[in-house]
Amino acid sequence: MELCVALDLPSAEENLALAGSLKGHDVWMKVGFRTYIRDGKAFIEALKAINPNYKIFLDLKLYDIPNTMADAAEEIAKLGVDMFNIHASAGAVAMQTVMQRLSGYEKRPLVLAVTALTSFDEENFQLIYGKSIDEKAEQFAKMSYENGLDGVVCSAFESRAIKEATSDEFLTLCPGIRPFGEDAGDQQRVATLEVAKNEKVDFPVVGRPIYKDTDPSEKVEKILEVIASL
Repeated sequence: MELCVALDLPSAEENLALAGSLKGHDVWMKVGFRTYIRDGKAFIEALKAINPNYKIFLDLKLYDIPNTMADAAEEIAKLGVDMFNIHASAGAVAMQTVMQRLSGYEKRPLVLAVTALTSFDEENFQLIYGKSIDEKAEQFAKMSYENGLDGVVCSAFESRAIKEATSDEFLTLCPGIRPFGEDAGDQQRVATLEVAKNEKVDFPVVGRPIYKDTDPSEKVEKILEVIASL
């Protein structure tokens, strides 16, 4: 497993201070919707300046018509980030169009598809998608795998079944990880590191338990120690 730290603080200054406090650790940094809209390309460059070994996951969850998604994906590739995501519900044609557009890049970013947002509970998910979370997440994962994506964003509880339905090499990135059983906040489906490891998660994403800690660097060190021991 490779730790991904969510930079979800209210300002660029706070997020960069957090990244600076963690510069001794070679981890992934998740740059989300609010942060990128507010701070843009300059924020990505500032992260790389803090630690060139930081790998960056741009969490924008693209969802539009296929050509517009492919245009956006190409611009994302030019930023030099290491991974980004789209919504699986955009469909197979959108997936194919995005991956075809990126095929000309010698070093393209990893592309993941969002299956079911971890804020959904079963009832509200079924109201929108008409199927259970587990069933639809696996269906979306198979579609993503068959259309050349590198993996999916899902809850830890879907990771193992998704790999069994696709491949062990098909990546799973899982938000809502509470390393030591911290409060779930607005997430409905959360898991510990032990659960994540057992479910074959590749990228556990941790936000609040790190940036709300009095010593984020020490917290990351403890998380990395647990990951190494599992």
